[in-house]
Amino acid sequence: MATATDNRKVSDLTVNDLRRLIRDTIYEFVDSDFGLELRPEVEEALRESLKSKERIPVDKVTEELGLNW
Repeated sequence: MATATDNRKVSDLTVNDLRRLIRDTIYEFVDSDFGLELRPEVEEALRESLKSKERIPVDKVTEELGLNW
């Protein structure tokens, strides 16, 4: 995630800039998709999925994907 602080020295950062940089770095480490946006068609598909009452048990999904849960 590009920020205005990308080319600054740490000594030039405000406390809030440094906090934001640390927070964003942690988020990026934990979630590699942090800061990315979903395409509109993906958002719409998710909204439609949430309206449905049909659910698939996690055990079935992991089995179909060959994952060890």
